[in-house]
Order: sequence, then C-alpha cells, then structure tokens
Amino acid sequence: MKDIKEKIQSLRQQIRKHDNFYYVQNNPQITDQEYDRLFSELKKLEQQHPELITPDSPTQRVSEQPIDGFAQVTHTIPMLSIDNTYSAEELKDFDQRVIKGLGTKNYQYVVELKIDGLAVSLRYEKGILVLGATRGDGEKGDDVTNNIKTIKAIPLRLEDQPPDVLEVRGEVYMPKKAFAKLNEEKEKQGEPLFANPRNAAAGSLKLLDAKTTAQRNLSFFAYALGETSEPFAKTHYESLEKFKKIGLPVNPNIKKAETIEQVIEICNQWEDKRFELPYQIDGMVIKIDRLDQHDILGTTGRAPRWCMSYKFAAEQAKTKVLSIDVQVGKTGILTPVANFEPVLLAGTTVKRASLHNFDEIDRLDVRQGDTVIIEKAGEIIPQVIEVKKEFRPKEAKPFKPPTKCPVCNSKVEKDPDGVYVRCVSSNCPAQLKEKLRYFAGRDQMDIENLGPALIEQLVDKGLVKDFADLYKLDIFALASLERMAQKSAQNVLDGIEKSKQAPLARLVAALGIRHIGIQNAEILTQQFGSIDEIKGAAEEEFTRIEQIGPVLAKSIYEYFHNSNNLKIIDKLTAAGVNPKQKQTKKGDKLSGKTFVVTGTLENFSRSQIEQTIKDNGGKISSSVSKKTDYVLAGTEAGSKLDKAQQLGVKILNENQFLDMIGKK
Repeated sequence: MKDIKEKIQSLRQQIRKHDNFYYVQNNPQITDQEYDRLFSELKKLEQQHPELITPDSPTQRVSEQPIDGFAQVTHTIPMLSIDNTYSAEELKDFDQRVIKGLGTKNYQYVVELKIDGLAVSLRYEKGILVLGATRGDGEKGDDVTNNIKTIKAIPLRLEDQPPDVLEVRGEVYMPKKAFAKLNEEKEKQGEPLFANPRNAAAGSLKLLDAKTTAQRNLSFFAYALGETSEPFAKTHYESLEKFKKIGLPVNPNIKKAETIEQVIEICNQWEDKRFELPYQIDGMVIKIDRLDQHDILGTTGRAPRWCMSYKFAAEQAKTKVLSIDVQVGKTGILTPVANFEPVLLAGTTVKRASLHNFDEIDRLDVRQGDTVIIEKAGEIIPQVIEVKKEFRPKEAKPFKPPTKCPVCNSKVEKDPDGVYVRCVSSNCPAQLKEKLRYFAGRDQMDIENLGPALIEQLVDKGLVKDFADLYKLDIFALASLERMAQKSAQNVLDGIEKSKQAPLARLVAALGIRHIGIQNAEILTQQFGSIDEIKGAAEEEFTRIEQIGPVLAKSIYEYFHNSNNLKIIDKLTAAGVNPKQKQTKKGDKLSGKTFVVTGTLENFSRSQIEQTIKDNGGKISSSVSKKTDYVLAGTEAGSKLDKAQQLGVKILNENQFLDMIGKK
C-alpha cells in the first residue's frame, strides 16, 4: 500500500507541475498524449483505491453530479467595484486626488490590463482550494467552487508554504478562440449567441453542471489579495510576484509607473496593441502600489480611492449596407441580417451582421443603401450602432418585415409577448435543416460526419423530412450525393447507428423543444425514466420539478401532446432510438437537510460521501451558514468546523452520520 500511495502522490505532483507549465506559464513541457497517460494512470489507481482520493487531486476537478443551486457566500473583505475614467485628463484628476489624500507625492503606480471577464474570490486553507465565489453585490456572492475547480489555470493546491488562510481575487475569462468556438457550436444548434466573452464566461461559471463548465475552456488571472491569516506583502506588486511563486497565474503585462504621465503612456500603448492579445481587455487598471497607502486613501463606500479604471473606446468602422436578408432558425424565428461592403474592424474583415429582430431595424431605421457605423460587441460580434442618415440615398425605403416565410412562403406570426416573428409552418425546409443540425450536434445526439453541407443535400433532395428519416438512410442513397464516396457514406451511417445509444437526456434535448437545452433535459430525465413516461405526464408534474417552472412545463407538455411530434417519436422508437434513464434508488432519510462536509473521512472519499447524502435525499453545500442543518466533520477539519460552532450548527462525526442513514 505504501508503494501505491507514493505512486499516486508522484503522479499528482507531476500533473500539477505540467498544469502550471501549460495553463499558467504557457510553456508546455510534454505532449498532450504524455499528459493524458499520466492522468489516466492516476485515475485508474484512484478507482482501484478510492480511500486514497483527496479533494485536491487533479482527478477531482469536475463534480460528477449537477448541483441544485448556488449557496450564498459572504465575503470576509468586500469585493468593491472600480470607478471608471475615459480620458487622460480624468486620470490626471485622479492623480491629484491621490496627492491630496496621501499628503505627499511619494508613491508609485502599478498598471495592469483590465481583463474583460468575471471577478471571483478564491479561498485557500493550508494551501488547498476550499471555496470559489463570484463577486455578486460585493458583500455576498455565489458559491461556484465546483465550477471554479474545472478551470485548470487555477491550482487546487498551492506551492511553497502559503499562509494558512489566503484569499485571492482575480478574473475568470474566456479566451477569444474558446469564445469563437463556443458561439460556432451555438450557431450550429440554432441557439442564441453570447454577445461577448465576458457574458460567455459569466454564463459558463453559473451553470449548475460542472461538466459543462469544464468544456468551456475558461481561464483565470489573479490580481489582488483578500483575507490572509498573516502578513503577505507590503506592496501590491510584491503580492503579484508572490502569487506567481505559489503557483497562481498572473498576467505578464504588468508595469510599474513613477508618474501619472507614465501611466497614460502605458494606457495609450495598450489601446493600440490590445487586439493582438488572445483574450479580451476593455481598458487598464491603475493602482497605488503600497498597501499601507491603500489604507490611508480608503474607499468611497462603493469603490477604492487608491484604484482607477481607464476604459478604452470601442473600435468603430463606417460601411454601406448592400442588402438585408432574412434567415429562418430551427424554431421558425426570422432574423434580419445586414450584408455590408467589406470593412476592416478590430483586426478582421466584416461583411455582415445580425440586426437581431424587426423592432431593432425600426429603432435604428436601417435601410438598404445606408451608410452605417458598426462596432464589435466585446470586440467579437459586429453590430450596427448608428445610421448616418445624411448619406442616405433618396431611393432608400424602410425595410418591411415579411408577411410570409422567405423560404417556404407560409404565413408568419409575431410572438404574443415578444419581439420575434416566426414561420408557423411545420414543413418549412429552412427550419428542418436547422433542426437537423441541432439534432446531430455535439450536446445532443452527437452524430459524427453529419455536417451542414450533407444536411442541405438530404433535405433538398427529399431524402429526410424529419429526425427519424435519418435512421432510414442506406449506403446507396448517401453514396449518390455530391462529394460522397462509399466510404464517406458508411462513416455517416456508422455515426447515425452509434447515436442510438445516446443517453435519454441527449435525445430530449435533440428534439428541439422550446426552452429545453441539455441542462433542462437532464433535470427532466432525472425525474422520468423514458420518453413514454414523459409523454404520459400531466403538466402539473413538470411544474413540481425544481428548476423547471411553468413556462418550461407548458412547453414540454405541448410538445408531447402534438400529434406530428408524437408520430416522429414513434418512428424514432421503431428505428431503435429509445434510451432509458439510468435510475439510482434514492432514499429520503435526509430529505430537505443541507450538509457541509469538512475534513478527511475514514470510510468515504469526498465524492462518495456527497453522493451518499444525495442518494438519501439530502443536499450538499460547500459553505456553512445559518441554513446549514449539519456539518459532517472528519479529521483535520478547518474553518468550516469553527464557523459551525459559532453559528450553533449541529456537528456530526462519521459514526453519527452512518446511524442517521441506518448503516454501520
């Protein structure tokens, strides 16, 4: 056993080291295959010896189960917002306020990039990550520890003997490449796109299933100290240098400045260079370096007086609208799109942009032939922000929303309570193509080799008229299509056949039920074991499911009581697509009770004890509050045990817990 423990410890150390090389230093030392081999070996050993699993093991980054919701966390030191400036003159005014507040000119600035993401606080106890929380309102935020742990740039264990308690503030962000890939996937699936990387990062960190967050390729930069159990540094710059030594990622583009003129020069340099970065920034952050001077300057109640943000203006370009098209999505929504004379904007050539809906066209009064000003929302997605009406051609006419679908010529209707116009035909080929792309998408049935070009041909030639027709295709029909040899056709058929084994939640998500994506599909299928059970359920049964609610319940009920939808589901079943939800038998001995687990347990790993609590009807929280019913404490329990004692929360040892659930 000693040899196995040492082997596991060695593998963990190697993986942590290479995580730091790859995600923090951006300097990988081994190939992906070599890294995967190390990780697989560790995972295998831990599966064979679950008693040796620890919370800081690299294998514990992703929680196995979605959570029910986010607990609230009170920040020990408030996470204040930062005041903004937009010009050099405003920065000079800030500098004068600093001189007045300190009563001296003996100070230095630190100038940092303002990463456009989501502010978070990380709490380490004895070097182990125990809590990750969002900023929230500054006083309280959401406990997103499970999702934070999926970000490989964030170490689960710090190096080099950090303080017993160390809180680190920083920014979770989504790199530009990851953002582009995510929106590409959402576009394929007919889902609304994220407007910018900041929204994408925030949305990803607030998902209830950490497995999905892990797929979003988020990253992190540490930028400030929070609570510490002992003095950590005398200056802000020193604290950033120490962060690097203990394994935390710190942005490399940080400069000291002696004067406000040097600060302004650095800001101007980055306003030109920012588009070269692999992540988005929307300005610079200027901070007084000495921490004792932070205390002297204090705060205004909402923002520190020792810190200021300098915001960049969004880059804009002028171009001409050549035409306005209308696209049809998988749910029938008609979306107007402007086609432009190509123009260079923020490093890329822009030829088109969504106008979102027809109310937006009216608001902007954009017409074919107009000269418009465009900018990139979050430096990524182009959008029209202004029409230069002084350049408008005399013949330019207001754009009229279509009264019929531009693809199938069926009638269209406006949502009763919304701004969208929809094609109401169930036989619209444009909708069918989008639905099939979504059905075959990675988060749904994940049908390999069934791409958009092939779907176009299948629909245009009448070979596929609904989802179920995919499962009737044969090699002769596929091989007869353009650019489809027999081997390619067989690969498509293999992908279709493999998709029959998709979990029930993926099938439910793939059906394209309004408002139901993979997350809600998983919530739904945890309650119902098969499509037949969902079909037979009353609308009230859906509303009783936590997180479903009346709007989603109505959408599910109506979908499964539509005769056309039921015919397609029957055809899918006949073709062999009829997955069942794997059910775990749950007890109710801990029903309605919230547990916090702390310390090392004798008979359970962390994931095992959490699953046991859930299997008996209980809930898990990672932070202790007045709403906590029990704290289950093992050996080496830390601050959570102290807080439970302060709040009078009942504390259980392992034997008392086993008695509660009737086990020895």
